[in-house]
Amino acid sequence: MKLTNAISKRIKESLKEQNITQYELFKRTGVPQSTISMILNNKVNSILISTIYQLCIGLNLELTEFFNKPYLKLENIED
Repeated sequence: MKLTNAISKRIKESLKEQNITQYELFKRTGVPQSTISMILNNKVNSILISTIYQLCIGLNLELTEFFNKPYLKLENIED
């Protein structure tokens, strides 16, 4: 799986688990809703670590918790 797709998957999971919308995440983080939408729809080639950091803040996740998924292990990323 490509790294950007895995990150998108992780954000979608977190949104669903916390029952929040893309708009709510935008309000919590200041990350433009268009950017969030592009990430979630796999329309980006890369994602800044600062954006991931901001999204983690909005999702109340530590970075280690965010990346602690089997599909985000190096062996499962094909970038």
